[in-house]
Amino acid sequence: VQLQACGGGLVQAGDSLRLSCVTSGRSGSGYTVGWFRQAPGKEREFVAGIFRSEGRIYYADSVKGRFTISRNRDKKTVVLQMNSLRPEDTAIYYCAGSESVIWSARVTPNAYPYWGQGTQLTVSS
Repeated sequence: VQLQACGGGLVQAGDSLRLSCVTSGRSGSGYTVGWFRQAPGKEREFVAGIFRSEGRIYYADSVKGRFTISRNRDKKTVVLQMNSLRPEDTAIYYCAGSESVIWSARVTPNAYPYWGQGTQLTVSS
């Protein structure tokens, strides 16, 4: 499966932005798709995910209440709506996919074999 992330940019604190992850290839619509981010000098961290075709949704505590993940009706696009952005949200955002990740590993980057190219989000104060 292939993933392509887009929608990053430069915004001010408090602004909103939407990232999209378009999946293609075999069974892409049934994959678990996660959003991860990596800030300079930091490890890649989980942000939000939508689990398989069941659609169970989960968030990192740092974004809960501000970010919303959803899968479009076509089942091939996963959107991350980001509100009330903060400077600490600045990072490269990646979407990742897996057809076999188990629930207990859903926030672990290594559990995802397929990655998009990343899109930069910069939030100025």
